[in-house]
Amino acid sequence: MIAKLVQDCYSNLNPLGKKQNMARPLQSIHGQWSSRWAFVLAATGSAVGLGNIWKFPYITGENGGGAFVLVYLACLVLIGLPVMMAEILVGRRGRQNPVNSLHSLAIEENTSQDWQYLGWMGLTAGILIMSYYSVFAGQALAYVFRNFSGVFEGVTADGATSIYNALVSDPERLLAWHTIFVIITSIVVARGVQGGLEKAVKFLMPALLAILLLLVGYAANTGIYFQQGIDFLFHADFSKLSGDAILTAMGHAFFTLSLGMGAIMVYGSYLPGSASILKMTFAIAFADTAVALLAGMAIFPLVFANGLDINAGPGLIFHTLPIAFGHMPGGAFFGGLFFLLLVFAAWSSAISLIEPAVAWLVENREVSRRRASVITGLVTWFLGLLTVFSFNIASEWTVFGNTFFDLLDYLTANIMLPLGGLLIAIFVGRIMSQDSSEEELNIKPQYLYSTWRFLIRYIAPAGIIIVFLNMLWN
Repeated sequence: MIAKLVQDCYSNLNPLGKKQNMARPLQSIHGQWSSRWAFVLAATGSAVGLGNIWKFPYITGENGGGAFVLVYLACLVLIGLPVMMAEILVGRRGRQNPVNSLHSLAIEENTSQDWQYLGWMGLTAGILIMSYYSVFAGQALAYVFRNFSGVFEGVTADGATSIYNALVSDPERLLAWHTIFVIITSIVVARGVQGGLEKAVKFLMPALLAILLLLVGYAANTGIYFQQGIDFLFHADFSKLSGDAILTAMGHAFFTLSLGMGAIMVYGSYLPGSASILKMTFAIAFADTAVALLAGMAIFPLVFANGLDINAGPGLIFHTLPIAFGHMPGGAFFGGLFFLLLVFAAWSSAISLIEPAVAWLVENREVSRRRASVITGLVTWFLGLLTVFSFNIASEWTVFGNTFFDLLDYLTANIMLPLGGLLIAIFVGRIMSQDSSEEELNIKPQYLYSTWRFLIRYIAPAGIIIVFLNMLWN
């Protein structure tokens, strides 16, 4: 039965389903955000994910601290923000899921309706990312309970590694946590825009900020190590600004805002027409960057205080930090809070990953939002089995030398997202008429609009192409 539902929903030769000649609606059938603040919280929740907690602080410290932050902010303004504005613009003007919005706007602009497949690529990327994202979020959820229960008190490096390996090598436990995370995400999405998504982010984002500030305060008690962490993050060392560092800044400026997968586009479709897309975009970028820097201020003093490896990368989360919390006063409580922070960040991102698919099912298959959420949840859950088993019983199974997880990660992060962002920039900057984009953005004074149009037509596509080629090369 499940297979039949999935086939019925995703394998139809007509990608738009029953509503083939749908005109561009003035309002989304799903409703809209109750306020601009709700949209900012939701979009920030989509942007703030697991990568913000460990990746941005780490790459900042390794590539010149404050100098890297300046380059990153420049790349954000030149690449990330113009593309984000373009995605929100398409979403709000189309007032539908990414597939239907691009289809109706293509008709409006008298161009090829094949642009709808860009929406399909974003929707598919979101589902694929959610399938493995939920596995790592499930691990973070497991660590909430492990920390609060005092499992890591006095733990050694070998002990921390053994605890992690025991989790990921057990397919049943890993599957259980993956299942729980998919369920709680689907429940939120099933409740609708205001009743589910908005209520969730209004709780999750303030809670995330409160926990983060509490952890920064905890880290401040490390004294000299707190100052060492601040210097690591913010001291401007321009000698470390190599070509690779600049490419890293460009890549993160694009990926940090959850671009290229339809999440921001579908959130934009629920945005009130009176809201300024320019102001909303800058607010989201500011909040996203602030969370990432605060995470660094919370993490690195603990790492330095315990003499741990600052170059641990992704392993910092599950291997290194538990050791730090296990050897500090109140570590069990604050360690639990840290992993709860991770879960909240992952949860707010996850709901945006499946929302485009749910919106498509509701609009094109005329099913209830609850049923659409169940179908999408089941699809992501089944795909997630590939990642779950990549860590244990199927770890030896490879495709082109990669595990199933590695393959999914490469396909989405290295190909689908950059390509999606590039095509969005081309569609909005070169296919849509200037009158259409100018009307929707309504930016005053005029020179600000002209600047954005120049960036989306020339600078942002060039930057994305450079990032794209660099990722493929590496």
